Amino acid sequence: MAHDHNDHHHAGHSHSHVPVITNLNKAFIIGIVLNLGYVIIQIAIGLKINSLSLLSDAGHNFLDVAGLTLAMVAFKLSSSKPTDKFTYGRRKASILISLLNAVILLISIGAIGFEAMFRFRYPEPIPGKIIAIVAIIGIFINGISAFMFFNDKDKDINVKSAFLHLASDALVSLGLVIGGIIIYHTHLYWIDPLLSIIICLVIIASTWTLLKDSLRLSLDGVPDNVNIQKVKETILKTNGVNESHHLHIWAISTTQNAMTAHLVVSESLTNIEIANLKDQLKHQLEHLNIHHTTLETEFENEKCKQAEC
Repeated sequence: MAHDHNDHHHAGHSHSHVPVITNLNKAFIIGIVLNLGYVIIQIAIGLKINSLSLLSDAGHNFLDVAGLTLAMVAFKLSSSKPTDKFTYGRRKASILISLLNAVILLISIGAIGFEAMFRFRYPEPIPGKIIAIVAIIGIFINGISAFMFFNDKDKDINVKSAFLHLASDALVSLGLVIGGIIIYHTHLYWIDPLLSIIICLVIIASTWTLLKDSLRLSLDGVPDNVNIQKVKETILKTNGVNESHHLHIWAISTTQNAMTAHLVVSESLTNIEIANLKDQLKHQLEHLNIHHTTLETEFENEKCKQAEC
């Protein structure tokens, strides 16, 4: 029996995501505009009162604006169409950008931590009241922006990255508010760097998971939303399939997964029955988050004996 390849796509599947994509595009644009405006406010006031904390946080927020822009680009690339040069489209770029975003977030955290350690040694008098007021604005801006991504943060790793960027900014702003109030009343200037370090540790805990997920997907590891054991069980439960081998599952974007496998089928099956078997199996695999499936079938006496076919 000749080897049979069949790549399965549902044309109607993507239409259900159109409202989600539209809403997320708006969320990205609003988040970028709000945060860029806040960066300008921080720089203007930071230069006026000579506040190093506001200026360093402005730099951190500017990196996050860049991260949001990259995440928006990645989200659009995740649904790009195939071409002769890129047969999966440029969807893989969405994974690489998510990895870059995680690195950017860690770098920005490192910059805040370094500045905090420096200010522990050389604390400077700062106007706590003004810092607290500016930081309160930051809480509202970043809180509102993060809320727009909250419902969809587990659907796409770049959306999750955007949410973490904004949520971390809100935490930093909260720390600045607390620090500003304490400094205003006590003049204990070392409180500010202490809060910065605590905030950095909290952000690192969440960012580390994002970094690991992005790195795994970049190396074509099995995505988190796919249970490979359930996939194997589903294949073997299909009537007519005796066994399977050379099973590979990887992410082609931050929202879509692909799979290839060799199926050893019963010799009594006809070509029509095999085609129906594969259609049935692919439909079941879609419920296990496998969106693009290529199945190669063979009879028991044709089983490939090599390590890879």
